[in-house]
Amino acid sequence: MAERPEMTMAESLSFNQKPSESRLSIPTPARIPLAGMVGFGIGATLGLAHGGRTAQLRFRAEHAHKMPTTTTGWYLYHKSKNYHAMQGGLREGLRMGSRLSFWTLMAFGLESTVDRYRGKTDLLSTVLASLTVAGGFSLWNRFSLPTAARTARYGLLFGLVYGGMQDAVGFARGRPIGYVDFVRRRLGSSRTTKLDQPQEG
Repeated sequence: MAERPEMTMAESLSFNQKPSESRLSIPTPARIPLAGMVGFGIGATLGLAHGGRTAQLRFRAEHAHKMPTTTTGWYLYHKSKNYHAMQGGLREGLRMGSRLSFWTLMAFGLESTVDRYRGKTDLLSTVLASLTVAGGFSLWNRFSLPTAARTARYGLLFGLVYGGMQDAVGFARGRPIGYVDFVRRRLGSSRTTKLDQPQEG
């Protein structure tokens, strides 16, 4: 009995994966880091806006009892406020960007792992990965049961929408979709059975 040849590093990491067989036509080793960078960019943008506004409000509250009365005082006040807003925005942007990047990498990495374990690339892997990451996010933040359930619903919705979009794009590009192939096989076998049945009369 011939032994199976060992997979090379490139094969195990899917470097040799055809674009038509990859999700979004991007090989896995490129797609996962790209998703992490996109997640960091979105998180950093949201954090920058939220952190800057929060820092501005905090600065105004802390200095409400000693407002300036001169033109120079107002200039220095606004200069200091803008500095605090920029500092707070950068800090929150880095924090939120890093967090969103981490959870995005977890979701995409788990999706790829489920794909390889199942041997199929379709919506089911995306849904499983999204629900798992939503559960991990809820546990990490110690959410209450209603909040965790709402987070799971969001994870399910994201998995269905994003996975469905990937499958639609992949199907249009000729990538095999697990459940589509299953339905085709079922329909094909039922048609064959009907044709094989002898017709009466």
